Amino acid sequence: MTNRNVLISGASVAGPALAYWLHRHGFSPTIVERAPALRDGGYAVDFRGAAHLSVLRRMGILDDVERARTGMGSMSYVNSAGKTQAKMPADLFAGDIEILRGDLARILYDATREHTEYVFGDSIASLTEDADGVAVTFERGAPRRFDLVIGADGLHSTTRRLAFGPEKDYVKHLGVYCAIFTTANHLDLDHTGHAYRTANKLVAMYSARHNTEAKAVFYFGSPELDLDRRDVARQQAILTEHFAGSGWQSDRLLHDMRHAPDFYFDSVGQVRMDAWTRGRVALVGDAAYCPSSLSGMGSGLALVGAYVLAGELAAAGGDHRVAFARYEQEMRAYAEGCQKMGDGVANLMVPSSRFLASVLNRYYKIMPYLPGKNMVTKMARRTAENITLRDYTSRRSPSSPTGSRGAK
Repeated sequence: MTNRNVLISGASVAGPALAYWLHRHGFSPTIVERAPALRDGGYAVDFRGAAHLSVLRRMGILDDVERARTGMGSMSYVNSAGKTQAKMPADLFAGDIEILRGDLARILYDATREHTEYVFGDSIASLTEDADGVAVTFERGAPRRFDLVIGADGLHSTTRRLAFGPEKDYVKHLGVYCAIFTTANHLDLDHTGHAYRTANKLVAMYSARHNTEAKAVFYFGSPELDLDRRDVARQQAILTEHFAGSGWQSDRLLHDMRHAPDFYFDSVGQVRMDAWTRGRVALVGDAAYCPSSLSGMGSGLALVGAYVLAGELAAAGGDHRVAFARYEQEMRAYAEGCQKMGDGVANLMVPSSRFLASVLNRYYKIMPYLPGKNMVTKMARRTAENITLRDYTSRRSPSSPTGSRGAK
């Protein structure tokens, strides 16, 4: 086995999942994370279909994920007075299992911390590759060398910028911004949520952690803004400008926002790249093929990608040139299919006019009675399952075929 020492940037979902599998296959992973500790906030993420659940099961964490599931029921669309206008079924939003992103991150961390070196509060500053490895400098820590570097650092990946070029070349803004934070469950929601939509904006609130708290979510349509992603005060000011006086719970939630421990604000985008690897550097998860938070596919895709990338490295005996090529062959069509699930969703989330918002609200009201009511759910399941997961526990020969799809 060659190239055993692997640096992973990012400790959210893809990074720890990759570290788990690398360790299982005999590699030595190190994770560097810009945040000072695990990020506890974020929205709910879901898994659906055999491929997603198989990876969770093979990692031995399916039971832990099941125990932490949100147990969400239907989501209600309400008017400005809070009166229910339509109800959407749970499986449209939650898949087979829904869990808060922060809870999933904790489960993955607990599954890897004993055999993975975690470096919090630091980030990669530069990468210099040579024939024998990659020299890495950090913003705070001392320089180090690694055999391989993997970027699992999300939509705004530092690793991608350093190894592949500027973000603007790869990230497609979908015309929407979102914000989410934890708040009190003052509506006494019981494993459910309410959403209020008007022209170019949507605000929602859903219960979390067995109704002991709630998540507030804001979406609004906007061209790309020139914002510092770490300027929370400016982000909150922009959110207030868009939603103050909008009706329903908007003003109450904007007030609560100022005291939230986990405020998160970002653009909604997709990552489109012709190649996810370059030399000794590779990308996985959102850094490589973010399908957008609107697709419902991001976390499942990240787990599958981590499983395949680590497995191909093991199957190739650590030869990154062979492994990286196979990783792209196995994952390309699957990732593109998951990205298609996010196409066009932004226009449904935040319609551009009051008229379109009204039409959508009326459509959602009758949708449960329409013949094709389960079409979106079935399409999402087919997309999530459209990959064959190989068994990498026994190494295959270099001549073994790659790229088959569709088996469960």
